[in-house]
Amino acid sequence: MAAEKKDVLVFVFEGFADWESAYVCTELNGSARYRVRTVGLDGEPVRSMGGLRVVPDCTVADHPRDFAALLLIGGNVWLDGSNDAVLPLVEEALASGAAVGGICNAASFLAEHGFLDERAHTGNTLAYLKQCAPHYRGDALFREEPAVSDRGVVTANGAGTLEFACAVLSLLEAKPDDDVREWYRLHKEGFYPAS
Repeated sequence: MAAEKKDVLVFVFEGFADWESAYVCTELNGSARYRVRTVGLDGEPVRSMGGLRVVPDCTVADHPRDFAALLLIGGNVWLDGSNDAVLPLVEEALASGAAVGGICNAASFLAEHGFLDERAHTGNTLAYLKQCAPHYRGDALFREEPAVSDRGVVTANGAGTLEFACAVLSLLEAKPDDDVREWYRLHKEGFYPAS
């Protein structure tokens, strides 16, 4: 009998950057170990930047209590406090040992709330992170890399969608490392080298 799949929660909101979640969600949801579930501030449908309408599977208040990871996808509203109600879910994830991923402006949110002050991390640039997160104190641990994983937290800049996916897949052991590297190579280079 196959083991029950563990939930990976993906936070969706009005204007989320749908492409930043596409690669990682496809691979996780197709794995033998994980199932992707969307979580919203409430149960109301949201529309992504790309115009995709998503009805959250659950809310911040009624999410599954046993989940493997929480993924925070980029979008402009991270910068105006509109998503601050997800903060207790981030704290719960880290306290329970679940992985947390933040890409693009979601990394700025993590920085603003102190989650990156003592972890190696990245973001859209150090200057941008400091501008968007005035309470951020982790600049000595900032790395100029597309994605960084440290002690259960994955961060990525907005152009690091594939690297974000690889870091999350590796952290969750959703695929063997060799398979993750081959998957990355295929999606980065394609079937034929670019001319």
